Amino acid sequence: MTDPDVHTLTGPYVLDALPADERARFEAHLAECAFCTTEVAELRAAAVKLATQVSTPPPPALKAGVMAAIEHVRQLPPVVQDQPASPVVRRRLGRRSVFALAAAAAVVALSGGIAIDQYRGRTAAEQANQQVAAVLAEPDAHTAHGAVNGGGQATVVTSARANKSVVVLRDLPKLPSGRTWQLWMIDPQQTAHSIGLATGDLTRVVTGSTTGMSTFGLTVEPDGGSRTPTLPAAALVPLT
Repeated sequence: MTDPDVHTLTGPYVLDALPADERARFEAHLAECAFCTTEVAELRAAAVKLATQVSTPPPPALKAGVMAAIEHVRQLPPVVQDQPASPVVRRRLGRRSVFALAAAAAVVALSGGIAIDQYRGRTAAEQANQQVAAVLAEPDAHTAHGAVNGGGQATVVTSARANKSVVVLRDLPKLPSGRTWQLWMIDPQQTAHSIGLATGDLTRVVTGSTTGMSTFGLTVEPDGGSRTPTLPAAALVPLT
């Protein structure tokens, strides 16, 4: 893991999905990185609110207010006391502004308005972290953990409201040549729906195939994947 990579671990860290060595390294990094400390605090705050938030329809005037304010609100970085900004910090948008714009974009999209491309100019890793944060912030987000046979852990955060899930796989056993991990969402009728392949540890946002699913499955398959899971599964994680 190179130094820039450590900035991408805020989401898995908040989900408690990092292996012990990466967790220790990331916590040492937090002591020196004001930017990641701020982002972790904001993600944790979002996770704490999940248990108390209630979804309510936005007031009719909210869209007009958001659209009127967008052109007059500029993005600002987080306020950090007595911490010089690193080159990485200076390149990035303020997290509070990004969360505000993401919420505004969601309101506009849900009410039939235009989409806002708030991710333009950001790196793929930063976009992935924002997508993870968006799922965590959904009022119906639910986190489930499960062990992987042979070692490792699977963590799944699902939101039926967003019809998205976050899958975090860590410390997976190394597979022999010609084999790959395949990820599945399994419905209450025990029909498995493939949601992709993985060659090793990952953090992935999955769109679709979330609503109504009861179990996350992980299997070992031939390269290219299979139409149906090969049993026994390496992991089965109940989602409810």
